[in-house]
Amino acid sequence: MPPRWPRKPDRQDPEYRRLDDRINFAFHVAVFAACNSGLWFVHNLKHATWVWPKWFSFIWGAVLLLHLLYIVVIADYTAKSNG
Repeated sequence: MPPRWPRKPDRQDPEYRRLDDRINFAFHVAVFAACNSGLWFVHNLKHATWVWPKWFSFIWGAVLLLHLLYIVVIADYTAKSNG
C-alpha cells in the first residue's frame, strides 16, 4: 500500500521532503540491486573475464552510500521561515 500524505504535498514541507528523499533513495537502491544482479548473473552465466563489472558495482555502490549519507546526516529538514 503506498504511503498516504494527510495534507497537500508541498516540497517546502520538511516532513514531506524527508519522506520524498527516503522514497527516492529506496527507488535508487532497487534500481541498483536489479541492474547489478542482472549484470553479475550474465557475467557468471557467460563465464566472462570482464573486469569492469567490479568497478561499475563499486562506484555505483559508493554513490549510493553518499546518497544515504546525504539524507541521513547532511540534509536539513527543519522548517524554513519566509521572511
